[in-house]
Amino acid sequence: MLHLVIGPDGGGGSIAQICARTLILFLFGLLCIRVAGRRTFAQYAPLDIIVAIVIGSNISRMMTGKASFSAGIIATLLIVLLHRGLAMLGQHWSLPGRLTKGEPVVLVRDGRVDEEALRRHELSPGDLREALRLEQVETPANVALATLERGGKISVVKRKT
Repeated sequence: MLHLVIGPDGGGGSIAQICARTLILFLFGLLCIRVAGRRTFAQYAPLDIIVAIVIGSNISRMMTGKASFSAGIIATLLIVLLHRGLAMLGQHWSLPGRLTKGEPVVLVRDGRVDEEALRRHELSPGDLREALRLEQVETPANVALATLERGGKISVVKRKT
């Protein structure tokens, strides 16, 4: 059944099968990035990373002749269109953004550290202290709000003195 949907291994297949493979691998790649966690790629949104990797890989394979030129163009174009479509949908509805980027998570509120949030997102107390130091904050007691943002970076709002 799967071979009917994605076509044979080793190249070939119809345009519909190539599109099915592309869609399946796009979703698989996005899942892998989401499972790896926000901190893995803290400077970029996970969706942006998977798109960049797949596009680079597709172009590389087409350049070396290891992939069909037309199939590679179609697959790469589909990835770009999916990326653009999700971005456009995210401007109007929050669900696409929540699915691809997640939600921000409060780590510190009014000087109190949420230990459970740190554990859930695989952050150590040392990771939190480092993020605070980078914002010139000595201790969590000096923090009004520290948030693990959707892109993986920790933002810090200092308490007013």
